Amino acid sequence: MNDPDTDLIIRIAAKGDGVTASGRHVALAAPGDRVAADGSLLRGPHHVEAPCRHFPTCGGCELQHIDDEAYADFVTARVTGALASQQIKPRIILPPHISPPQARRRASLRAVRQGKNVVIGFAESGSHSLVDLTMCEVLDPRLFDLLAPLRKLGLLVLPDKRAAHIRMSIADQGIDLVLEGVRVAGLAADEALLDFARGLGLARLTIDEGDGPQTRWEPEPVTATFGGVAVAFPPFAFLQATPDGEAALVEAVQDALPAQGAVADLFCGLGTFALAVGEDRPVYAAEGARDLLLALKAAANRAQRRMAADHRDLFRRPLTPAELDRFAAIIIDPPRAGAREQALQLADSSVPVIAYVSCNPASFARDAAHLLAGGYQLDTIKAVGQFRWSTHVELVGVFRR
Repeated sequence: MNDPDTDLIIRIAAKGDGVTASGRHVALAAPGDRVAADGSLLRGPHHVEAPCRHFPTCGGCELQHIDDEAYADFVTARVTGALASQQIKPRIILPPHISPPQARRRASLRAVRQGKNVVIGFAESGSHSLVDLTMCEVLDPRLFDLLAPLRKLGLLVLPDKRAAHIRMSIADQGIDLVLEGVRVAGLAADEALLDFARGLGLARLTIDEGDGPQTRWEPEPVTATFGGVAVAFPPFAFLQATPDGEAALVEAVQDALPAQGAVADLFCGLGTFALAVGEDRPVYAAEGARDLLLALKAAANRAQRRMAADHRDLFRRPLTPAELDRFAAIIIDPPRAGAREQALQLADSSVPVIAYVSCNPASFARDAAHLLAGGYQLDTIKAVGQFRWSTHVELVGVFRR
């Protein structure tokens, strides 16, 4: 007779499947569920009804079938599991932060015109087919409310049976909208674009017909504010997915820093961390994207911040130990691939504190292994689930000498 515990779902795997005690992967299972003898799923205490009618077809969410407790456990386990693969155990695991529903302020959707119909949404999981969104539990309602007007506009600017991309961000002035793959042919379509932007009070409308972005509507310069400083915001530039998620990441970084001393912010972007921590201390900010760096530099100068902004490719030219040792702390927030070259230089430095922000637990764990080999300790780890009900997890790890 089989041990019944081998059919019990004990955890959620990195890609969202439930995993039994025997290692079997089961789609759409929650911790506490049980696989019956006939292969059906017997729901346990953490299995809930999905709040969105499009789940699980829509690829925007993978985990709406688990409750908040199980999801919080999953978010933390994504980070600790990646660290365990490198034989790393943090000294303290802080409680995770989970963004609430309908909080996403930045999204990229696809749109397809099919005759007299325009379909807008996320692709189905594992497919190129689109789910036409009639509701969404993750998007900020201001973004979702754009979809119906966009469907009407799409009849004029979308080529039939060709996909376009809709990229939306909520900036200080309102919604920054970028339409890629559209075709604006004729006066009627051109006027419709302006009427659309004006009527909906967009902060900016940018189109790309295949030969580069063109701003068609921007009544006033579009900005995003970090640490009380408004920064010029390029179309669909990077923002943390939710305001509360950004605040949680910033707070974890601020808590790690010493009270005084200069700080370096590597891969600084538009200044999410550099401006938040630099109100009363000097900050060195390095970024490889020139448009972001110039926007940050101008904003910091206007605000009279003590900031040295450096256009620098940190993959090809990471800061050396001699350069790093000038700072009381380092903040690093690299892309998903991580920052192996910079991590190796940090491992040879004597910087007392490193606050590492990551959107990829696997690349973070690989970089962490280099830092530990250089004599650092992973003091605290905090997972942040900004992409609610997805398997995408962000984190802040604090390393100390």
